[in-house]
Amino acid sequence: MTKEEEVGMLEKESVISKETEHERFKTEFLNDYFERLNVSINEPDWNVLILQAMSFKEFNDCKALLDMLEDEEYVKKYRYHLDTKFNEMIDWFLKVKLEIYTRPLPPYASENRKVCLLDLYMGVKREGGHRMVTENNLWAKIAKEIGFEYSEGEYI
Repeated sequence: MTKEEEVGMLEKESVISKETEHERFKTEFLNDYFERLNVSINEPDWNVLILQAMSFKEFNDCKALLDMLEDEEYVKKYRYHLDTKFNEMIDWFLKVKLEIYTRPLPPYASENRKVCLLDLYMGVKREGGHRMVTENNLWAKIAKEIGFEYSEGEYI
């Protein structure tokens, strides 16, 4: 073996040895480090980002939100964000489409208790809609479901 071949062989072994050290560092330190970080917990929830970015400029925006409310499990999981967006949607509709500026949002029932419009909507939807609730006199039941007394059903 010539001196040049010998130097080449030593250089090759050095490179291989460094790659092995690099791989060991990667597996022993970096992989453990990232597993301890539990990066998946810190990833953004796209549903939350979508809800936060949602705005109301036309009826299709309202329909998009109402379509999200079809899945009760989704509503339970993202309740806080959906409640906020639902109130924003109602506010937009009252002001922009109906030009009503005097209705307070959120609405309040007796004894200054807040009515959660999302809960009200979901309860009425579960019972078949406004017409069915009214025809079957279910407002007291809806009131009870959303945290009020039966007697307050006529105010809901």
